[in-house]
Amino acid sequence: MTGASGILGSEIALSIAGQGYTVFFTYHASEEKATQILEKIRWISPESQMVRCDVSKHSDIVCAFGKFSDQFDRLDLLITSASNFYSTPLPEVTEEEWDNLVDTNLKGTFFTLQEAVKIMQKQSFISRIITMTDISANLIWRNFAPYTVAKAGIQHLTKIFAKTYAPDILVNSIAPGTVTINPAKEMDTEEEMIKKIPLRRLGDPLDIIKTITFLLESDYITGQIIAVDGGRLLL
Repeated sequence: MTGASGILGSEIALSIAGQGYTVFFTYHASEEKATQILEKIRWISPESQMVRCDVSKHSDIVCAFGKFSDQFDRLDLLITSASNFYSTPLPEVTEEEWDNLVDTNLKGTFFTLQEAVKIMQKQSFISRIITMTDISANLIWRNFAPYTVAKAGIQHLTKIFAKTYAPDILVNSIAPGTVTINPAKEMDTEEEMIKKIPLRRLGDPLDIIKTITFLLESDYITGQIIAVDGGRLLL
């Protein structure tokens, strides 16, 4: 799993461990925070491991998979959750901002999927990939162009990998709505955000975890983008 040190990612990692998986996850910036999360996971899944990886760099991804293969002999599930997100108003987007957002979100996901299927396609059982995207891929957010373009690209990649590697690898995407509010990054207040959601509440990590569990239990779904957004895309 990539990006398990974030608020949502850590909840997903703990849930996956609770379902019997040994978790191997990446982190980038905060080793201290990642170590704390690993300690919690190991209470449930003692063999779990972590590795530092900047997913915007292909070489880091290859290295992370090398370390994974040194310790484990099978890959049942990949969840790509590594992401970054911040406002980039037009027409002042810099090349550095574009590269940072697109490389972390889109490029990183592509090369992570590519390394994963090299392992999965050799296995004699059905394995699964779940990409974490965003409903913004289907919305027009004027101040987040690089981010939303990257998320839309991930959704298309999800379908390409699903078609290419069926029936042995099931590849789907979960597109959350607003699950957590970061006042430093959000343009709207929590109250304003809730007004845009037909179910009149923000999402909860448990909403995403339930959807992951659903996909883990199903063997007849692939290439799908599942919005978990309280109906936000209806407006």
